[in-house]
Amino acid sequence: MAQSTPVAVPVAVPTIPFRELLPWALFFGLLGLVVIFFVSADQGAVSIPAGNAIHEWVHDGRHVLGYPCH
Repeated sequence: MAQSTPVAVPVAVPTIPFRELLPWALFFGLLGLVVIFFVSADQGAVSIPAGNAIHEWVHDGRHVLGYPCH
């Protein structure tokens, strides 16, 4: 029985210029910082709305992310 080896066809990987990536990287970086701020903000140091609103909205997510809340 003859065995054949598949020939690897080179694939051209497109390059994305850094100038096109920079706005998206900044946007998602800022978005990530805002999310981390709101998830971790209700430890008492910073609380935008008074009361437990943010804490109750993201309580389970805080446990999943490893933030202590009790």
